[in-house]
Amino acid sequence: MSDVHVLAIDLAKRSFQVCATARGGAVLFNRTVSRAKLMQMLRSQAPCVVAMEACATSHYWGRLAQGHGHDVRLLPPIYVKPFVKRQKNDAADAAAIAEAVLRPNIHYVAVKSAEHQARAVAFRTHQCFVRQRTQLINALRGHLAEFGVVVAQGPVHLREVVGLLENGEAEGLPDTVKEVARLYLDQIDVLGDRIEELASGLRAASEEQVETRRLCTVPGVGPVTAGAIMAFAPDLRAFASGRNFAAWLGLVPRQRSTGGKILHGGVSKMGQTDIRKLLIVGAMSRIRWIIRKGVMPDNWLGRMVARKPRMVAAVALANKMARNIWAMMTREQNYRMA
Repeated sequence: MSDVHVLAIDLAKRSFQVCATARGGAVLFNRTVSRAKLMQMLRSQAPCVVAMEACATSHYWGRLAQGHGHDVRLLPPIYVKPFVKRQKNDAADAAAIAEAVLRPNIHYVAVKSAEHQARAVAFRTHQCFVRQRTQLINALRGHLAEFGVVVAQGPVHLREVVGLLENGEAEGLPDTVKEVARLYLDQIDVLGDRIEELASGLRAASEEQVETRRLCTVPGVGPVTAGAIMAFAPDLRAFASGRNFAAWLGLVPRQRSTGGKILHGGVSKMGQTDIRKLLIVGAMSRIRWIIRKGVMPDNWLGRMVARKPRMVAAVALANKMARNIWAMMTREQNYRMA
């Protein structure tokens, strides 16, 4: 075990594949270990490079390995895939991780702290409950539409359903459907209360932290977006430039260039989807405000909205917002209008 230079781990829940290589790259062993054996191996192993794919539970194991003095390197799975030889299995994946971590110019994922992950859990729970409430509302509207009762979209218009059930205005609606509708409404109310509690917690956290208050000074960035950035993004100083941060979010165009001919396409589906979606929503809200105002400002955004479709302008504005956020957070300055 003293000759181990890289300990590559293919993560799972109970069974882990561990590939150990020497400093020259020779494979010392590649075997399956249990969860308890892996913990014991990390404790007894002399400090070495511990490589894993940045996937589920990787940050937990990264913190555990760092606590025992190891140099933890989390690799994006897309960087490991080219090194998988022939067929796909756990042993080949672990060997590919050991090979990829030794390549130069590989960008690693920073290990998140437990508090950092806790903020992400709170944010994702809020989003999950919002999706569940939307699902229940759509299901209720669909069931009522089968009996000729049409309700507008959105939680606000559920009061119409309550009024129909209480006043008996829905003629021909069977009693069974009314009982089921009340079950839906009760469940929607429970989820609504939980959503408000989580949103209040996110707003309170945003008011306490200096970084979150600084993010809220950017036009189009509110407490939810600021909380998502603090929850999902690593330390922004890890990015060399604002463009690298925008690329990490997936807000840069895809390139299909060859022979000196540059071809740009739409943004890819890769990157951090939560922050990217919220930045685009915030950018679209600014564009809607400009259109409702009826006067295009004499600046970059006004000229962009005047000559491009709204969504294209929103993505471009979200890219600019991401670069502004990187500059603000790395220089510790609030947003200033140009």
